[in-house]
Amino acid sequence: MTETEPADILADPPPQHPDAPGPNECCQSGCDPCILDLYAEELQQYREALRQWQARHPEANQEARS
Repeated sequence: MTETEPADILADPPPQHPDAPGPNECCQSGCDPCILDLYAEELQQYREALRQWQARHPEANQEARS
């Protein structure tokens, strides 16, 4: 454990950004759901989870701004 990784952050790690689809993963045939739609949903869920995590760990927000 380091000074930048307090025990509470290690016990409650930040959410992981979803992997973006590759440039050729969308087949452009109108699938429902499209992989790009699924990624957009995952990204929205990630952003909400990150906001919640940042609220639980305000010290991490300050370190990121330094």
